[in-house]
Amino acid sequence: MSKPIIAIMYDFDKTLCTKDMQNYRFIPSLGMEVREFWDYTNEVQHGEHMDSILAYMYAAIKLSHERNIPLKREGLEDNGKGIEFFPGVIEWFSRINKFAEENDVAVEHYVISSGMKEIIDGTVISGEFKNIFASEYLYDESGNAVWPKTAVNYTNKTQFVYRINKGVLDVSNDVDLNRSMPDDSKRIPFQNMIYIGDGLSDVPCMKMMKSYGGRAIAVYQQLDDKVKELLKKDRVDFIYPADYREDKGLDRTVKDIIRNMAISDRLYEEYSNQQKEIDQ
Repeated sequence: MSKPIIAIMYDFDKTLCTKDMQNYRFIPSLGMEVREFWDYTNEVQHGEHMDSILAYMYAAIKLSHERNIPLKREGLEDNGKGIEFFPGVIEWFSRINKFAEENDVAVEHYVISSGMKEIIDGTVISGEFKNIFASEYLYDESGNAVWPKTAVNYTNKTQFVYRINKGVLDVSNDVDLNRSMPDDSKRIPFQNMIYIGDGLSDVPCMKMMKSYGGRAIAVYQQLDDKVKELLKKDRVDFIYPADYREDKGLDRTVKDIIRNMAISDRLYEEYSNQQKEIDQ
């Protein structure tokens, strides 16, 4: 019998890395200040009444074209090499996987991010994820970005939680995603899910976890009123500094959650087996 699977889902910017991923190398490569780029993006968004994620993706194409700087996948992936992670992130995955194995469960890691998938693909941790759901470009025959292929905004993040729940990871497959499926046939039950994010943009996924029996954790660089409100308003289960090192608060609690989920799975399996014996 296969092991129960636990999904840990992460936002990326300011959750695993210290700032918006575009700020490290991509925006400077355009010869722009970070604030200048995002101010321009905001002008496009509000001037055109545009989705904020589509606005920054459009801005990246337009500004690259104006500066005669090719916007290609390999260039964006190269930007991923400059990402700076919070303490302990790089070692986190192997440690958590080992702990899960010791508790007779399997862990799968997923990214659900509004950032650029290409940049995430270029990071040293990209191979740790079962799947990366993030905004991504379509490229022409010359390899130039021409159109958003996937745009992950704050509210549609929840569809990717459903995809993980049902095991429908191909974003082009809406038929199976929307097909009715009994709860006991879903690949990863909601109660075996953990969502880790940094703030308000993650609230829909966090609330989803709270509603369906999963766990939601907010991480922060500075403890401010916005972070405190997440806990006060019961939008998350826990708040911790974004420190992924061993034996820190986040590490201890995630391990406790995994341990608890593993025990719950074993108890449910025992209950099901006894029910079958009675029915025979």
